[in-house]
Amino acid sequence: MATTDYKDEKHYVEGSPPAVAAGKFAGDVTEGSVSDDYEAQDVNIKRLIRKVDIRLVPWLALLYLLSFLDRSNIGNANLFGLSKHLGLSSTQYGACLAIFFAFYVIFEVPSNMVMKAWRPSMWLPIIMIAWGVVMIGMGFVQNFVGLFVTRIFLGITEAGLFPGVSFYLTQWYRRFEISMRIALFFSAATAAGAFGGLLARLINLMDGTAGYEGWRWIFILEGILTVVVAVVSFWMLHDYPDTAKFLTEAERHVLQTRLRLDNDGCSHEYKTKFIWDAFTDWKVWAFSVMFHGTLTPLYTFSLFSPTLVAALGYTAARAQLMSVPPYVAAAFCTVFSGWLSDKLQRRGLVVICFAFVAALGYILLLADVNNGANYTGLFLAACGVYPLIPVVVAWGSNNCGGSLKKGVATAIIVSFGNLGGIISSFIYPKEDGPRYIKGHAVCLGYCGIVIVMAVIMWIYCARANAKKAARNAARDHPWTEAEKKTFEDDGDHVDWFVYAI
Repeated sequence: MATTDYKDEKHYVEGSPPAVAAGKFAGDVTEGSVSDDYEAQDVNIKRLIRKVDIRLVPWLALLYLLSFLDRSNIGNANLFGLSKHLGLSSTQYGACLAIFFAFYVIFEVPSNMVMKAWRPSMWLPIIMIAWGVVMIGMGFVQNFVGLFVTRIFLGITEAGLFPGVSFYLTQWYRRFEISMRIALFFSAATAAGAFGGLLARLINLMDGTAGYEGWRWIFILEGILTVVVAVVSFWMLHDYPDTAKFLTEAERHVLQTRLRLDNDGCSHEYKTKFIWDAFTDWKVWAFSVMFHGTLTPLYTFSLFSPTLVAALGYTAARAQLMSVPPYVAAAFCTVFSGWLSDKLQRRGLVVICFAFVAALGYILLLADVNNGANYTGLFLAACGVYPLIPVVVAWGSNNCGGSLKKGVATAIIVSFGNLGGIISSFIYPKEDGPRYIKGHAVCLGYCGIVIVMAVIMWIYCARANAKKAARNAARDHPWTEAEKKTFEDDGDHVDWFVYAI
């Protein structure tokens, strides 16, 4: 399996490697053949990757920060009177939370298919403008029906961002570089949790301005910010390495070539067969269950953390501020988990360890020893759950052969995982406060599911790799490009494809 050690890539070559358009890799190469096939050129790999990082990751993280802020700010708004002013019951409020995820799940896979067939630099800003407009409209709703309908459209329009960017990053970075970048991108979600509470606290000071309640201004101002950033994104986003204008011609060649070092020898054409393969591969659904077990506790955090902190005895405004530190700690842990899993080139071990940390947090919350222990439990739960996201997504993506199957499988994993948002909307009703035993117990159970699924996939992938290695060793010669071409439509089932463990 190729590694990300840059010293293996120091001899890069100028020339014209086979075209790599929109993630379609021409053939399999080895690290040695790169320097053999082309004339050496002076490109510093670390500097090149850092250049790509700077141009892609911060802006993508900003987009996801706004996305997570816009879907979860309803929790902040509710703390400042949304349910009271609209006359919502606990069930109606839960329904408004859940309906977002129902439509979010439905539209994730179609959105990724559109982006794969079209251009990320056009599709992502368009859906951002759409959900920003919906968010502004949410500030003017007058009853349950209005809020319910706007949450439907918010789910539809936001659906494409996370699975789209998760796939998009795989078209820029090598196999064991991707988890760190998804972690940096996803850390924006934890920042949204921290920043959202502070921002909501400040915006609520506008209560009564122009005759609108403070919670309405939370929706309106954050929606306007999303639209502004979306418009700028038309100029900030790039499609794929072969067309990126911020790269020189030599850098484009080098970046495409190093991506081919990780080429799995599988077809990257747009065939409906690969869509069907993604839907019928049990491994995709196993990772989907794992991701579902991760996202259910995560969404309870994003939607209810101010409420859970308030249950410790704080006022609404104080609870908003006290909900910030767990998110800050979780942000650091998220980046660390992505770095660690790439460094070790092990996904399962990292998933199991962080799931145990989250489980310990929920055990403390269930024990309800005192407020200090409960607040520590919130810290552990956040620091265990949030870091799982980039590692599970990277693990599932790593184990799919071919770019189309990878794109569809990533969307399936994310969409099934987001069903957890529906469940999370109902497991912390206000009537269960202040202990919320049912909600904490459900989240603890999901941590157990994550651990079990990670163990199963770790064992399966390790055994599958051993069997493939044995069959390859029995061959009288290595796989040639011509032989790989014959079986390229078989995806990750081919013997030269190595599963990430």
